[in-house]
Amino acid sequence: MIIDPSIIPFILVGGGIIFLFIFFHYVPFFLWLSAKVSGVDISLVQLFLMRIRNVPPHIIVPAMIEAHKAGLSNITRDELEAHYMAGGHVERVVHALVSASKANIELTFQMATGIDLAGRDVFEAVQMSVNPKVIDTPAVTAVAKDGIQLITKARVTVRANIRQLVGGAGEDTILARVGEGIVSSIGSSENHKSVLENPDSISKLVLRKGLDAGTAFEILSIDIADIDIGRNIGAALQIDQANADKNIAQAKAEERRAMAVALEQEMKAKAEEARANVIQAEAEVPKAMADAFRRGNMGIMDYYRMKNIQADTDMRASIAQPDNGSGNCEIK
Repeated sequence: MIIDPSIIPFILVGGGIIFLFIFFHYVPFFLWLSAKVSGVDISLVQLFLMRIRNVPPHIIVPAMIEAHKAGLSNITRDELEAHYMAGGHVERVVHALVSASKANIELTFQMATGIDLAGRDVFEAVQMSVNPKVIDTPAVTAVAKDGIQLITKARVTVRANIRQLVGGAGEDTILARVGEGIVSSIGSSENHKSVLENPDSISKLVLRKGLDAGTAFEILSIDIADIDIGRNIGAALQIDQANADKNIAQAKAEERRAMAVALEQEMKAKAEEARANVIQAEAEVPKAMADAFRRGNMGIMDYYRMKNIQADTDMRASIAQPDNGSGNCEIK
C-alpha cells in the first residue's frame, strides 16, 4: 500500500498531538512546573507513578503547595496519597490544618485525617472552633409547680471540641440535653412568675450540669430567647380529677340506690309472705272453734262473748281510722 506523500505531514501532526496528549496525561508537566516554582520538591517520575496508582496529581500537588506555603513542611506526599486512597478528602484536611495553624489550634495531621475518615467535616470543625456556632432549640414545653405551662425557646452557643470529634455526640444530643435541663429547671420552680422574672436562672442551672460532656462540642452559653405562657395544666388536672370523683360518687350512689330498691322489694315480699301466713292462721280459727264445740271445751255463751269482743274491737278500729281521711266518726 502506497501512502500519498501529501498526507504524511497530517499523519505526523496527528500522531504528535496524540502523543502529547498521552504524555501530558501521564506526565503532568505544568503541575510539576507549578510545584517547582512554589518550592515543592516533586519529580516528574513521581507524578507519573501517581497516575499509575490512580491518584490524581491535580489534587495532591495543589495540596502540597498550599501546605508548603503555610509552613506545614511535615506533611509528605506519601501521607496525602495514603489518605486519598483511604477515601479521605485531601483538600479539606489541608485547609483545616492551615486554618488551625493560623488560629493557633493544636491539630496534627493524624488527628485531622482521623476526623475526616470518621465522616466529619474537619475544616468546618476548625471554623467552628474559631467562630462559635449558634444553635436554636425547638420550643420546649415545661410545667412549673403551680401548674402553669411555659413554652421556652433557647439559643445555644457551641464551639467544636477538636479532641472529641471522633466518637463524640453531635448537635442532636446537645439539643436533647438542653431541652431536658430546661424542663428540669422550670419544673423545680415554685411558680411560673419566678421563671418569667429571672429567665437567666434557667440558663445558669443548665450550664452547671455540664451538658457538653461526651459530645463533640463545648457549650459556651445558653440564652433564653423567648418564654410564652401556655395552658393551666394544674387547673385542668384538678377539673379532670373532680369529674372522675363525681363519676365515682355517682356510680356508688347508683349502686346504693339499686341495693335499696332490691331491699325494698325483698321487704315487700317478706310482708306479703307474713300477711299470707296471718290469713292462713285466721282460716284455722273457725276450724279450731268447731273442734272445741265438738269436744265440749266451748259453750254457746263463750261463742257469743267472743263475738261481742270482736264487735267492740272492730268498732274501736273504725273510730281510730276514720273513713276518707275526714277525721270525723259518727256513733249511732
